[in-house]
Amino acid sequence: MKRYLLIAMKIKSKFKKVWNSWPIFLIRKSIFLMGESLTGYRHEKKRFKNSLGYELNLENPSSFSEKVAWKKIYDRDPLLRVTADKLLVRKYIAEILGEKQANEILIPMLAQARTIDKINFDDLSGDYIIKTNHDSGGNLIIREGQKVRREDKSRLKKLSKLPYGTFKHEWAYQGIKPSFIVERLMLDEAGGIPKDFKFYVFHGKCHLVHVDFDRFTNHTRSLYTPEWKYLKIMLKFPQGPDIPRPQNFEKMLQLAEKLGQDFGFVRVDLYSIGDRIYFGELTHYPGSGLELFTPLEFDFELGGHWHLK
Repeated sequence: MKRYLLIAMKIKSKFKKVWNSWPIFLIRKSIFLMGESLTGYRHEKKRFKNSLGYELNLENPSSFSEKVAWKKIYDRDPLLRVTADKLLVRKYIAEILGEKQANEILIPMLAQARTIDKINFDDLSGDYIIKTNHDSGGNLIIREGQKVRREDKSRLKKLSKLPYGTFKHEWAYQGIKPSFIVERLMLDEAGGIPKDFKFYVFHGKCHLVHVDFDRFTNHTRSLYTPEWKYLKIMLKFPQGPDIPRPQNFEKMLQLAEKLGQDFGFVRVDLYSIGDRIYFGELTHYPGSGLELFTPLEFDFELGGHWHLK
């Protein structure tokens, strides 16, 4: 029995390797996108209904989630790809804010290379995080004294081989040349992962802020108005605590609105550590437009701030 299981596992591994090989991926991608276009995005609509409980209207979108789906499928602004690339977005920030202010908020980059094997991790010390520039969530945290294992490198190599978000219609990630970035791991005053402040900016004006707590353990979220009024609303995860307004909140708000001024909508992710503000990323498709607001009415209220061209 054990022998047959081993044979089955080997066959599965080889099939997966072929299935994700570049030629087969291109064929799969073409068939999927053609099928979606011909069927009026049937797969996307089905996933949307299963996640949020109501029908996706792409012809006349009104909720925030519907407009994220519309943006994925129809918005082809070249600036989306620039700002989705974790390397190129650093240059974009310098253009918008100027070199001095950009250097104040950008997390120090310790290394960068097209392939993971070209990074000499023996030269790095302290806590750091390894990212690929072309995807979302494919990060690896390395703490002081830890080593980057061979299996870690293997996982990161797999992430770099194929574009992210193809089968979720996340166009901004397509065409980004994969690269690896090593950044200093930013920690809060207690030595933990800092709270993540996410500003929903519509046409250069923020209309919602959500704060993520304990993202890698007991993930909760708190939602606020830009005036820091605590909202009794959940977004996918359980509702988090009502925390005091950060002392540098006004500065964060101004930064977010300035960085989001070129888009109909973008989520600007920032960290506040002590009196310092650090840039996280610009997010064009939060949760791929599939994260449930409770109550659902808020999804439509938030969507009213976004005026599609």
